[in-house]
Amino acid sequence: MSTAASIGVRALRAASIAAAVVAVLCFPVVAFFTRPGPNGALLLEPKPWHVAGLVAAIALLAALGTLLTAVKLPEFPALPAAITSRLPKIGLGALVLYPVIIVALVGWAGAIKWVDNFGVQVLIYVLLGWGLSIVVGLAGLLDLGFIAFAAVGAYSYTLISTYILPVYAPGLMPYAFWLLLPVSALLAALWGIILGAPVLGLRGDYLAVVTLAFGEMIRLVLVNEDWLTRGNKGMKAPYITFFGLPFTTPGSGPTFASTFGLTGSPTIYRAIFLYYVILALALFTAFVSNRLRRLPIGRAWEALREDEIASRALGLNTVTTKLSAFAIGAAFGGMGGAFFAARQGFINPKSFEFMQSATVLAIVVLGGMGSLTGVAIAAIVMIGGTELLRELGWLKVIFGPSFDPTQYRMLLFGLAMVALMVWRPRGLVGTRDPSIVLRERKAVSSDLVAEGHG
Repeated sequence: MSTAASIGVRALRAASIAAAVVAVLCFPVVAFFTRPGPNGALLLEPKPWHVAGLVAAIALLAALGTLLTAVKLPEFPALPAAITSRLPKIGLGALVLYPVIIVALVGWAGAIKWVDNFGVQVLIYVLLGWGLSIVVGLAGLLDLGFIAFAAVGAYSYTLISTYILPVYAPGLMPYAFWLLLPVSALLAALWGIILGAPVLGLRGDYLAVVTLAFGEMIRLVLVNEDWLTRGNKGMKAPYITFFGLPFTTPGSGPTFASTFGLTGSPTIYRAIFLYYVILALALFTAFVSNRLRRLPIGRAWEALREDEIASRALGLNTVTTKLSAFAIGAAFGGMGGAFFAARQGFINPKSFEFMQSATVLAIVVLGGMGSLTGVAIAAIVMIGGTELLRELGWLKVIFGPSFDPTQYRMLLFGLAMVALMVWRPRGLVGTRDPSIVLRERKAVSSDLVAEGHG
């Protein structure tokens, strides 16, 4: 049998097995749809076309995955150095001008959705992803409860601004976010040390289980301590202000719009200001991460990630190395949580469940652990993709009026993760610049690395 024929047979076999497994798993969740009957009883409505379409899609993906792994595809030609050297500046310019571009394209009224729900939301996860990248990507410590540090930051900001500032310093309330942002980061860093200290001897799956338990403990405390956090009812948090000027309609006091003589709804001004604030916080996180990586502590993180036993044998203090990674990563998570509370104006424990930790971890893994660019791209794809699914209402013409594309986002993300692990096991951006360069930088050939170029 020729090589092409054997590859085709393997692809057909993989497609058949995948189709059979999916067909079995579809019963009864996908194969039937429940709806209330005339007497209140549930009626089962078969959905054979849903099952057929899903089976066909999975079979096609399995066949393509087999073909891609069997056939060595040619590498894409590298971009000229003159272009790659300018890409960071081009990307930064696009980020800075994003609200201006959106307003020019869709107008002031339509810009609120794209600036706030899309731009701000994506940048929050970029910030959280870059914070977790220090723990997972650089230090190699698997953390499944990272969102708990965001919860610490959010509730620190809310509790202090609710119970302490109004009593002891009411005049500082308009500046609550700017005063409490570093406080939230420091308190989250403290909790990072509290988490890291007892688990210094754990690695791999054991550390993942402990961090998962820590995240659930924080959530349960927030739910059950109703006298302090108001449980699932949630708490109101002070909105962010422009250094004391609120983004409200003109009233008894000065506002952002009245001070600068602006007309129109203040909501769009608030959304644009939120965008630039979270952009500044994200860029600050990236700057600190890059600088720390080139310092001795950053090289210690990378050594710990590659081989903890060898690092300890060479005299590396793994205790302070791990604690510093947990503390600094948690501080950035606390900053993101405080901004989330100031943006929403309301928080409750449901915003900090395990699914959020899994989303941030997926962003780090899909983007490429240790790569700031990869994490940013993965956040845009995952979080931005969720928002774009809301714009696919035209699919109801094909799948019926009851079809909601947002309900299939986790299915699409799962398929994307499987495809990416087959296509690029090291993430979207699998290459990492070395911390120390001897004479010149040299990329590792794909012939020497099983996972691909880099």
